[in-house]
Amino acid sequence: MKILQFLFCLLVSLSAWAGPVVPGAEVYVSAKKSKGSFPLAASGNATALYASTQDWPGVLRAAKDLQADINRVTRLTPSLTTNQAPAGKEVVLIGTLGKSPLIDGLVQAGKLDATGVAGKWEAFVLQVVEKPMPGVERALVIAGSDKRGTIFGIYDLSQQMGVSPWYWWADVPTKPQKALYVAAGRHTQGEPQVKYRGIFLNDEAPALSGWAKEKFGGINSKMYVHVFELILRLKGNYLWPAMWGNAFNDDDKQSPVLADEYGIVMGTSHHEPMVRAQQEWKRFGSGPWNYQTNEKTLQDFWRQGIKNMGTKESIVTVGMRGDGDEPMSEDSNIALLEKIVADQRKILAEETGKPAAQTPQLWALYKEVQDYYDKGMRVPDDVTLLLCDDNWGNLRKLPKVGDKPRAGGYGIYYHFDYVGGPRNYKWLNTNPLPRIWEQMHLAHEYGANQIWIVNVGDLKPMELPISFFLNYAWNPDRIGANQVAAYTQQWAAQQFGDKHATDIADILAKYAKYNARRKPELLDANTYSLTTGEWATVVAEYNALLARAEAIEKQLPAEVRDAYYQLVLHPVQACANLNELYYTVAQNRDAAKNGYSTTNTLADKAKALFAKDTEIKNRYHALAGGKWNHMMDQTHIGYTYWQQPPVDKMPEVMTLPADKATATAPPAVTAPPANASSQFVSIDAEQYTQAVNAGSITWQRLPDLGRTAGAVTTFPVTAASTEAPSGTSPHLEYRVTLAQAGEVTVQAYLAPTLNFMGNQGLRYAVSIDDEAPQIVNLHTGMVADNGNRPWEKAVAESIIIKDSKHTVGKAGEHVLKFWRVDPGVVLEKLVVDFGGMKPSYLGPPATSGKPSAAPKATSAKGSVGQR
Repeated sequence: MKILQFLFCLLVSLSAWAGPVVPGAEVYVSAKKSKGSFPLAASGNATALYASTQDWPGVLRAAKDLQADINRVTRLTPSLTTNQAPAGKEVVLIGTLGKSPLIDGLVQAGKLDATGVAGKWEAFVLQVVEKPMPGVERALVIAGSDKRGTIFGIYDLSQQMGVSPWYWWADVPTKPQKALYVAAGRHTQGEPQVKYRGIFLNDEAPALSGWAKEKFGGINSKMYVHVFELILRLKGNYLWPAMWGNAFNDDDKQSPVLADEYGIVMGTSHHEPMVRAQQEWKRFGSGPWNYQTNEKTLQDFWRQGIKNMGTKESIVTVGMRGDGDEPMSEDSNIALLEKIVADQRKILAEETGKPAAQTPQLWALYKEVQDYYDKGMRVPDDVTLLLCDDNWGNLRKLPKVGDKPRAGGYGIYYHFDYVGGPRNYKWLNTNPLPRIWEQMHLAHEYGANQIWIVNVGDLKPMELPISFFLNYAWNPDRIGANQVAAYTQQWAAQQFGDKHATDIADILAKYAKYNARRKPELLDANTYSLTTGEWATVVAEYNALLARAEAIEKQLPAEVRDAYYQLVLHPVQACANLNELYYTVAQNRDAAKNGYSTTNTLADKAKALFAKDTEIKNRYHALAGGKWNHMMDQTHIGYTYWQQPPVDKMPEVMTLPADKATATAPPAVTAPPANASSQFVSIDAEQYTQAVNAGSITWQRLPDLGRTAGAVTTFPVTAASTEAPSGTSPHLEYRVTLAQAGEVTVQAYLAPTLNFMGNQGLRYAVSIDDEAPQIVNLHTGMVADNGNRPWEKAVAESIIIKDSKHTVGKAGEHVLKFWRVDPGVVLEKLVVDFGGMKPSYLGPPATSGKPSAAPKATSAKGSVGQR
């Protein structure tokens, strides 16, 4: 018994107290009683739950989840009644305004203030009400403005109690509590600023598909109910279902029924119009997917899609791409595409019996479809224009500042996962939160707030970026650039408790940051430089991260380790191993080329590291009794072009006969020479000596964005361009000491932002001392399309490097100036090169030319100062 008590106490101390993850959010549930607080559970009793049978089925279902969640936390199970009031002095009342007589009665009696909830979209309030009904002294009321508002109120309470949204999908344990109290007062999250917030399950073979087939018999309603619940627990509301060989509405007729019951708004992907999956055309279509030659067949096919939709809540994709997510044929024209949309809307009106404008629709400006828009194609004003990234997390287009508002608004289709050029990336998370924040902050500020949908691949292992994307979408104004690290720390605390949250958050941030430098599928033995020691540094960084992650694991109780391995240790372990594999292959090939005696030993080590990758995968698949078998089946080693090999392929290594080894070992890689600063000066962007602001434009640090400790940009991101930078217009100053005179090249390392403004390209300017600023365009020759080498290089390397030439008149101290021209330009590093910089992938680390004093910010006359 003492051993059991000890283990229970250990679990209590180390496992999660979920709570809110948004920095600064209200915490209103506690294990301790406070003045006016309401007991959910106390003294061995759980307060009864009460809802009306007239409420939405999805609300009643979520109430059962609350019942189960209270049990997860307290081991007590409250009663849940829907026909008559439970006995007791206190009760939890759950209901929807206009749907629940219980809630409406409280409002009519003046006992519940519906202000800020009634008539809103997905709003809720939790509030203690005195004497709500005869025989009941107090009630905790969970009231929603609509179906999802009530559901979100329920799940918000669950999260506050300590139940992670990832309790099922990542096996996150729940911290036991003997009592739960809701603080006095009114608790609400307001309305979401992004109306539709969702995920897209895509590229789901072989991992998700293999897992679902083994566990559920396929990607069907038995699997989807877990997806629906997760989305709702994260306060999302929208789903594009898996579509590789799958058809949501046809594979399992219960899937759309349950989606609607749960409260999930369903859609189909950007190239699947009229609520019909591509697979449905393969099953039921006939003739070519060509509106010019097969109009009637396509209309009948689409009409059936709207009939199948019925009254279920959906967003209908309109428009048309080629079959199989390919571009339309070259002879397609704008007039034809506009006719397609008009005909689709006619079908929509006929089948729903109401004007087309009353059914939410989207037109996705994906790839070449954006070209149609740019050439003048238009759709009716009520259709949401779904703007897209370049499949690599860089927004291609945003609404213009000052444009007339659209009734349908604008949305964003974003990617955490992709199949396509220049290379697939599907295996592990390569999406640092600071970059997601920066790009989606642009979307928010430019008014693309109707729909945010993100391609998450197999769902796992994107747990952290999915959480952030949906949490940020609820209210982007609540998470600033300098709060992303705090968000990660609170997310880590939600899953694993406070004790290790700071370290775990740093590990989570660093592994995504390292992976973003070069996605695993793009790695090979030539990625980093052997001669400069860059390869050794990269591997040392990963292995140091792995050592930290493994040290924490040893301190965690057994109950937590499955979740910890999934969310933290596995990706670090797998990526550290993969980088060391390619490093060892690079060393082996160099040794063979030079006839070193280490050649064969390195070949054997590389083979062992390749085998270890399989061992790591097998450990993941064995977690939780094999619950996640197949989820790490994605190929990730041995890519040679955009598409993967069918199985992981061992990189080629070389061996030498014993008598061919002429040298005992390669020479050690030396540190950079002491006179490196005479050859080049490297400065991290945030290490400016002075930031000069002007008017409303201020310089803003973006912590941990990019390859260095942080990047720098200007806010507000919607401010007009500075067409002729000079004098006191916004710029950064870097005081540097240059060891010689002559011509220098200034390299600016910039985040791979695209020309989202649709102008000539985003620009900045550079000058040294008092010379006229040279304007440089980030996007000269760059088009976000496969085959465009500047774009492929930028996304593969997750950086844009631009040069400018300058002449330095004398050695000594100089002021390097980086000038703002266009908004949205994100600077990571500057390098002043006299021609002595050795080539490397990441570029040189900061040198002694970096200012030692803390940077300062100043403002030109009329400035509001630095944010």
